[in-house]
Amino acid sequence: MGKPCVLLRESPLKYLHGDSLVHCCRSRAPSLPSPPVCPAPRGTTPQGPKMTTLCDLTHAAPQEQRFLVLFDFDETIINVSSDDAVVCALPGQQLPEWLKNCFREGHYNEHMQKVLAYMAEQGVSEDGIRSVLEKIPPTPGLLNLFQYLQSNQQDFELLVVSDANMFFIETWLEHAGVRPLFRKIFTNPASFDATGQLMLLPFHSHSCSRCPDNMCKQVIMQEYLSYRQKERGGTPYQGVFYIGDGANDVCPSMALGPRDTAFPRRDFPMHSLLQGMQQSQSFKANMVPWASGEDIVDYLRKIMKERRDLCTRGDERVEQI
Repeated sequence: MGKPCVLLRESPLKYLHGDSLVHCCRSRAPSLPSPPVCPAPRGTTPQGPKMTTLCDLTHAAPQEQRFLVLFDFDETIINVSSDDAVVCALPGQQLPEWLKNCFREGHYNEHMQKVLAYMAEQGVSEDGIRSVLEKIPPTPGLLNLFQYLQSNQQDFELLVVSDANMFFIETWLEHAGVRPLFRKIFTNPASFDATGQLMLLPFHSHSCSRCPDNMCKQVIMQEYLSYRQKERGGTPYQGVFYIGDGANDVCPSMALGPRDTAFPRRDFPMHSLLQGMQQSQSFKANMVPWASGEDIVDYLRKIMKERRDLCTRGDERVEQI
C-alpha cells in the first residue's frame, strides 16, 4: 500500500459538531463537468423520490455496530451529478460559454463557487435550487439498499463522504426520507448568505497528490476510523465497505484491508481504475462492482450469513468442549 495521505492542517475531526463539521481551508474533480441533464426521473412524482417505507428512523449509532459503510453522493446515491443538475434552475438551464471556459484543472471547488455566484446574479433562489435537487432520481436500487441497511442498523454505521456540498446532500437526503440513516456527512460546507447566494467553501487541505486540493477521502476515512475506535473503547470495525463511482473514490479504496470491500459502480471511473490495480500490492480489499443497489444488498446478505454461520460453528465447538 502506498504512503497514507497526511493532513497539512489540523484534522477536521477536531471540529466535530452534531451531524456535520466546521471546516478550514480552500479549493473537486479534475475535469470540466458534463453539460447538465435536467433530471426527469421515471416512476417518481413531480416532488421527486421519497422513501416512504422508512419510518421512525433515528440517528442512533450503537457502539456495537460491526460494519462501517461509506457512501459517495453524486452518481452513487443519486443518479446524476448534483452540480450539473442545479444548473437547470437557471432561466436558460445552462451555463454561458465564458463561465465554462473559466474552469481550471484541479480546481473544481473554485469553479463551483463561480457557478453559484452566477446563479445568484441570475436570480436563482434557495427555493429554486432546492426544487431541482428534490427532483433528482436516486441511483437504481439505492432506496432498496437503504431499506436493507435500515432493517439491520444494529450492524451497520453509515457515512456520506462526498465532494459535493452540505446543502445539496442534506436537501436530497431529507426529502428522500433517509437522512437519519447517516451518522455523519463529510463534505464541502455551503450555506446561503444575506444576499441569497449559496456560499461554497473547501473541506480541508492535505498533502495527497492523487486528490483535488480541497478533499482527500482517504484522510477523512482514516481519521474517522481512528476517532471511532477510541470512542468504541479500542474495538475496530469487523469490516469497512466503501461505495462509490468516481476517480476520487480510488484513494480511500487503496487504504482498505483484506477484510474490507470496495464497491465501484460498474463501468464508471472507479471501476476501471481499481481493475487496473487489482493485481498490485497497493490494493488489498475485495472488489464488488455494482450496477444497482440490489447488487450490494445481495453481497451484504451473503457476508452477514457467513458471519452468522461462523459464529454458530464457534458456539457449537465451545459446547462440545
